[in-house]
Amino acid sequence: MSEPDLKKRTKAFALRILKLVDALPKTTAGRALASQIVRSDTSIAANYRAACRAKSTADFIAKMGIVEEEADGTLFWLELLEDSKLVPAAKLTAIKQEANELIAITVVSIKTARCNRAADSAFRIRNSALA
Repeated sequence: MSEPDLKKRTKAFALRILKLVDALPKTTAGRALASQIVRSDTSIAANYRAACRAKSTADFIAKMGIVEEEADGTLFWLELLEDSKLVPAAKLTAIKQEANELIAITVVSIKTARCNRAADSAFRIRNSALA
């Protein structure tokens, strides 16, 4: 997935969560879960944008690690909404699927960056030995 596409996708996910949160009951539990899920979800898009401006591969990997953690946290809050019966399970199926897909994309991106970093290091070592 391209960088612009994933930026759009993470932002669209945040907007879907915001709509979901607006529909939650104004109970103590509803407000508490709304607050938690909004923080974790909006952090996904914000941290992905920061990762796109990373100064190094290590910085990219670190920022994407935050994206992964926040996406997993968002999935947890979605599961809690379902388990608490604040939102019917059927209404959460698609958004939970999107959270899982964002986690999977993030994990693959991190693994790819780590492999590329290792390959770059091996290339530098090999070339310095030849010099």
